[in-house]
Amino acid sequence: MEKVPMTDGSYQKLDEEIKFLKGPERQRIIKAIAEAREHGDLSENAEYHAAKEQQSHNEGRILELEDMLNRAEIIDISSLSGDNVKFGATVSLVDEDTDEEMTYQIVGDYEANVEEGRISISSPIARGLIGKEVGDSVEVRTPGGSKFYEILDVKFI
Repeated sequence: MEKVPMTDGSYQKLDEEIKFLKGPERQRIIKAIAEAREHGDLSENAEYHAAKEQQSHNEGRILELEDMLNRAEIIDISSLSGDNVKFGATVSLVDEDTDEEMTYQIVGDYEANVEEGRISISSPIARGLIGKEVGDSVEVRTPGGSKFYEILDVKFI
């Protein structure tokens, strides 16, 4: 069983989502199914079929989240240190072609959000950065071609 690395914050967020899906959301869907049943013939009842589809989606998401949390490997970023890029590191880079600077934190697949500066450990750029240190030049192969970055800083915050 493959472990899913994640921060404690991400674990808590997913746990809250499960509680919502199992509690208020499940109850809302049960109520919608009951109300739709009252409308009569179920074979042509669009509201009933929509509610049953919502129920199926909700239960599937619950199973997915439970599996993820059961396989979670919570990594305490505040206890990490060092000069090498690894999970949890906040890395400042400069694009060697455009001189554009950027900063990313390397996180688990389910907590990645590029707009918030968090990239997945399985993304091409993170895979290229892992194990490197400040001053290293990194080639990242993307569908659009290779990009070259220099690592300016590595922090664990």
